[in-house]
Amino acid sequence: MLNNGKINLIDCSLRDGHQSLLATRMSTEQCLRVLPMLRDSGYSILELWGGATLDSALRFTGDDPFERLSKFKGVLGDPAKGGVVIRSLCRGQNLFGYTPYPDNVVVEFLKAAVRSGSTRMRVFDALNDPRNLITAIMATKTFNGHAEAALSYTTSPVHDTDHFLRFARAALDWGADSLAIKDMAGLLHPFEAYELIEALRKNFPGVEITLHSHCTNGLAVTSYVVGMILGVDHLDTCYGPMAGSTAQPPAELIKYFADELGITLNVKMDLAPKIDAELRKARNELAKVDKDATHMGQPWPAQPSTQVREKVQQAIKLIKQRTRESLDRAIAIIEDEILVPQGYPEIDRKQLEAQVPGGMISNLHNQLKEQGKLDQMPRILDEVPRVRKAAGYVPLVTPTSQIVGTQAAFNVIQGEPYAFVSEPFRDLLMGKYGKLPGAPEAEVLNKISRGQAPITCRPADLIEDVDLEKVYRDNTDLIRSKTDLLLLLLFPMPAKQFLQKRAGAKG
Repeated sequence: MLNNGKINLIDCSLRDGHQSLLATRMSTEQCLRVLPMLRDSGYSILELWGGATLDSALRFTGDDPFERLSKFKGVLGDPAKGGVVIRSLCRGQNLFGYTPYPDNVVVEFLKAAVRSGSTRMRVFDALNDPRNLITAIMATKTFNGHAEAALSYTTSPVHDTDHFLRFARAALDWGADSLAIKDMAGLLHPFEAYELIEALRKNFPGVEITLHSHCTNGLAVTSYVVGMILGVDHLDTCYGPMAGSTAQPPAELIKYFADELGITLNVKMDLAPKIDAELRKARNELAKVDKDATHMGQPWPAQPSTQVREKVQQAIKLIKQRTRESLDRAIAIIEDEILVPQGYPEIDRKQLEAQVPGGMISNLHNQLKEQGKLDQMPRILDEVPRVRKAAGYVPLVTPTSQIVGTQAAFNVIQGEPYAFVSEPFRDLLMGKYGKLPGAPEAEVLNKISRGQAPITCRPADLIEDVDLEKVYRDNTDLIRSKTDLLLLLLFPMPAKQFLQKRAGAKG
């Protein structure tokens, strides 16, 4: 056991939890009901910002993302004086948007994010192209932030342990402070978790490692136990109503396993019932966008029942045997005999093939429901692996998950594959998002390339810096701060509508 038997939990309920389950619809006000209790539970790091939260705040909850971050910092205090660190998810050169941005925009945005309160940035690239992390890592560190480089985990013929080690080595060489395994679609089988974590420990001794996964395919809890056995530094979890399904494992269940393993966690569970109640209330308030309102789990007891404790012990024994067969038996116990009786959904094994991450499922479900086409969901999910293969086995994480998912939807709705091709999908295959992990299918590339050759340079090298002063001059009636300007650059339409509404309300 590494780390002297101590592991930190990082709560993601107020970022990835509601992004995975509620289409990122929690408002600042709803988050602030829970945040003081998380602060008082002993966390040193909380994931609260980044990812889809900026876009959704502007579009759906009417919140200024930077004001949200400032309010969070006000509750949590200054980390330099004992406050809680705020971690944000940053899509590398894509920042918090969906396309690569020029270097000067990346630098200015991360400067504003770090100075506004997010001193730890989880930086990742959807393609695991380390060139897309250079500017984001350097900008974060320049303004005294912690740059955590995340490996976008996936499985395919081209994704092996060496692939992830090469990416991790490049990220660390360019200045990353720590590493994370970002298993956004819940694909990390505990058998591979043993291999990958041990390889990272062997090749990068002393480097801090965080394990992040989703319960989408029933693998995450078991892989987290592997992580605890091997001594990862941090585990990303959520509380009961914002956990399970397509979100992170429940912190309460991880505590059961930690206790049996003799591992000390940083978190006190005294406030867990109150946190559960407040998150359950928020989930009920957002029932219209809830992908599975009937399976949010029941509140976890402070201590497991005798029956559940026996199942935890049985699972641990099987996990320590390290065979694929024993690990599969442990998975079945944890999923079928602990989580499902606790009120979480049964696992749809089809998702394991589709490799669709939680946030994408939540949003796709909501969009198809609004369009009256929810019946097309199974066919679209079946099409996703075919589109992903055509795109060189890209990992499915924002923005590639949206690009591949949208193209899969077009293929199904049009009735003919690639009868209509979105510009982002064309750009993806043409190298404008970065180097594809594998070669794209020649037939599809020829169909969509318009006779042009894919680019091979760093995509941002082709993007000219934005004239920030001109953007300010063109929008002086709306912009009142540097952060307003940055929001306009990343989210032109929703930010403009938000700022116009704000100006009208004050006028």
